[in-house]
Amino acid sequence: MLDEKLEPIFNEVLQRNPGENEFHQAVREVLDSLGAVIAKHPAYAEAALIERICEPERQIIFRVPWIDDKGQVRINRGFRVQFNSALGPYKGGLRFHPSVYLGTIKFLGFEQTFKNALTGMPIGGGKGGSDFDPKGRSEQEIMRFCQSFMLELHRHLGEYTDVPAGDIGVGQREIGYMFGQYKRITNRYESGVLTGKGLTWGGSRVRTEATGYGASYFVERMLGTRKQEFDGKKVLVSGAGNVAIYTMEKVAEFGGKVIACSDSNGYVVEENGIDLDLLKEVKEKRRGRVSDYAKARGNGAKFIAGGRIWDVPADIAMPSATQNELTGADAATLIKNGVIAVGEGANMPCTPDAVHKFLEAKVLFGPGKATNAGGVATSALEMQQNASRDSWTFEDTEERLATIMHNIHDTCAQTAEEYGAAGNYVLGANVAGFIRVAEAMRALGVV
Repeated sequence: MLDEKLEPIFNEVLQRNPGENEFHQAVREVLDSLGAVIAKHPAYAEAALIERICEPERQIIFRVPWIDDKGQVRINRGFRVQFNSALGPYKGGLRFHPSVYLGTIKFLGFEQTFKNALTGMPIGGGKGGSDFDPKGRSEQEIMRFCQSFMLELHRHLGEYTDVPAGDIGVGQREIGYMFGQYKRITNRYESGVLTGKGLTWGGSRVRTEATGYGASYFVERMLGTRKQEFDGKKVLVSGAGNVAIYTMEKVAEFGGKVIACSDSNGYVVEENGIDLDLLKEVKEKRRGRVSDYAKARGNGAKFIAGGRIWDVPADIAMPSATQNELTGADAATLIKNGVIAVGEGANMPCTPDAVHKFLEAKVLFGPGKATNAGGVATSALEMQQNASRDSWTFEDTEERLATIMHNIHDTCAQTAEEYGAAGNYVLGANVAGFIRVAEAMRALGVV
């Protein structure tokens, strides 16, 4: 139940942001954790501090006109929500997907604020994107769209103002086109204005792998609290994009066996383990689907069109595709099949009902704002390297990433215990992230 002091705040969020269901869900999840904090620290309820945290500092919506290969003018809508800069410049990815609307970006920006706080690094929260779909578009069309998108967005960016990165539909290719346009417009080689860049033009080693690696480091640490580990465990990883692929890679290094992955058309199951090299070939080089992987793999892999990857019995589940992909019914199936841990690789991939079921069943559950913070943490490391005109080795950067993820885990665990909810990483992440942001906001005054 929501604390009576927080209920009016949530009702105001509903009233001020009609129809933005994902944003409502993200806010409610955090507010559900704050009752004990307000009771212990009443000052956090003063000066409308929580209300200000729930309201973005700036919401930018703009038109993105571009011309397709047939000479037809197309119009998309662009977004950048600069949510909170109490801890540093706005930091968060850009998502290109037809499902994107203001509510999506606000939920992601709100989550990003607390995720970035958990890293302990001086970065605020923001998010952006467009309802443009890069799938099926030519390289020239994608370049023209990215250039038009940056033509408007550039005026709101800067290494001390707002630093975007990639997200769904935005990889190194799209970052390159946007960075090139930014450089051309501003006449500045401002490396730190975008992260996720290529290694030859300001990027950081491990950035490509960071979100998936980081999620695996967090879950491995979480398993250790019950004297468990990945070694010998069967693992489900939804998705087959960047986060999913590098989650699989690190899980395999830890000795786990990933037996299924998925995309929007269905899932592939392979009891002897996914062939990661082949999956990378199909996804990263051919830009194919998991059904193409199954065909290339032959008799060892079975593709199921539609269906639910969560029906496959396994020890560990790592939802790494998109928001609300794992429902309460899926959670019940996983619990029935003996799942011992769930780590969110995507942003809010589990519905509230699913999270409730996992916590009630005492399944180890790592929430996305903690588990998948490795991506933005390594983006901040990329900003450090850009600022010092430096480049670190893969090993050095991964060691820093591992340390950050272990610290995030330990902070969440200790905070949950302090507030009487030992083992509840959802509460631990929400409270720890909130306190860091709230303390900075109090210090800066009503701004």
